[in-house]
Amino acid sequence: MRIEGTIIDVRSYAEYLGAHVASSINIPIQEIPNRLDEIRQFAQPIILCCASGIRSAQAAWFLQNQGIECSDGGSWMDVNATI
Repeated sequence: MRIEGTIIDVRSYAEYLGAHVASSINIPIQEIPNRLDEIRQFAQPIILCCASGIRSAQAAWFLQNQGIECSDGGSWMDVNATI
């Protein structure tokens, strides 16, 4: 299945290199605040993922409070299993 929208993996670059959803974009969680303009341009829906769902939940909460529609997909492995 082809995913519509954008998957953002908020893990570190090293974690992302280890394995990730093929169609995802890596933006480590600490870079999210500085890349809001870029993120606003991404195709909707925006789905965030990480290793366990903790960082992606934090990133989703932050982005939603910036007016960016997104959802927390949890673990990248769970997201990968659904596409």
